[in-house]
Amino acid sequence: MSERTGIFAGDDPFVIAKRWLDEAELTEPNDPNAIALSTVDGDGMPNARMVLLKEIGADSFVFYTNYESAKGREITASGKAAFVMHWKSLRRQIRVRGDVRKIDGPEADTYFASRSLKSRLGAWASRQSQPLGSRAELMAEVARQTARHGTHPPRPPFWGGFAICPVEIEFWADGSFRLHDRFRWRRPDPCSVWDVVRLSP
Repeated sequence: MSERTGIFAGDDPFVIAKRWLDEAELTEPNDPNAIALSTVDGDGMPNARMVLLKEIGADSFVFYTNYESAKGREITASGKAAFVMHWKSLRRQIRVRGDVRKIDGPEADTYFASRSLKSRLGAWASRQSQPLGSRAELMAEVARQTARHGTHPPRPPFWGGFAICPVEIEFWADGSFRLHDRFRWRRPDPCSVWDVVRLSP
């Protein structure tokens, strides 16, 4: 294994990822925690969309969504997902692939309660990824849910978190003349030891 120093230093890829995100929060003007999340439908056709990463844990990357959305249904069916996080200001990116588990207990309740009231009511009102007749129809549903739940809406049963538990993480940093630095962390399953290699740019 090539020696890793500087921004690649460390034995725990989650610690490195958190450090990079902390640095990006100082330089990236908008949503430094944005990730391009990829899933696959039942026909093997890939889907990608931007979502906000909410936590880098000790063994996973966590985001929240409507379980009945396209991404929610696809993740539930396959149990797998991938994402890339890119910071133009730092000229770095992180790629992740792995297994996914639901977060729908007290941890999801706590995060849901931390969101703004309008976002919580919007979660109840939106049938995410389903056809919508008009914006007026959506706003009318928000009004109905506001009347129903008031100022303390509970977390909807169809809304919660997903934790991506990686089997592969790649750290990439821009290099002169397109001679980039890349290190790939790989393991056969989330319980195994990481194998780390430097990749050609």
